[in-house]
Amino acid sequence: MTTNIAAPQRLYLMQVAALPQINIPIVCYLVQTGDGTNILIDSGLPEGAQPPPGVPMPVMGQNVLEQLAQLGLHPGDIDLLICTHFDPDHAGYHAAFTHAELIVQRQHYELARSGYMRFAATRSQWAHPALRYRLVEGDTQLLPGLELIETSGHVPGHQSVLLRLPETGPVLLTIDAVAQQRSFTPDREAGPRDEDEEMLRASTRKLLDLVQREQVPLIIFGHDGEQWQTLKKAPDYYC
Repeated sequence: MTTNIAAPQRLYLMQVAALPQINIPIVCYLVQTGDGTNILIDSGLPEGAQPPPGVPMPVMGQNVLEQLAQLGLHPGDIDLLICTHFDPDHAGYHAAFTHAELIVQRQHYELARSGYMRFAATRSQWAHPALRYRLVEGDTQLLPGLELIETSGHVPGHQSVLLRLPETGPVLLTIDAVAQQRSFTPDREAGPRDEDEEMLRASTRKLLDLVQREQVPLIIFGHDGEQWQTLKKAPDYYC
């Protein structure tokens, strides 16, 4: 059980858009700790985003700013923004959070800054000059009860999140390391947006080992429409 006051106490799941034709939700997350720290995980899809070739146009919902407002929060209330990676559906509103410290894997940040075309569409968001970054390297305990898990493969320097809640226990947010539950197998195949199948499989096995070792009761997959229907969504929360 989590007892440290600085540890996570609530987890909110927020859907900001969807690809209903292929049953894919686009989501971000809010973690609140016992000492009042607000931690946003990703910032969702930007308005007017153009999908990659072959992907249908998204149906927009309430964006992350609107969803935070429903919880009584403004962008300035966010203390930390965990950047799992800079794909457009995860980094669309980063520039709104100039009061936060942004946490990203060094490998991913340096790749993006080098001009990597995959992340060019939201460069104005993640490279905004007012943003403050903390670069981490590999698995990192960000605070008591919240760990960043380096899970390259979907893209280099992708990170997943493990948090421990007082009632639910350990919760794993796989993000895009494992976008759908059916892919959570040791010998999975890469999808069309995954860049390195060998690394993707290594990261998946790493998460499978973590789930077994930590006896994780709740795994939330990054874009699983079937699972999403069974989960609590904001303003409800896990605690």
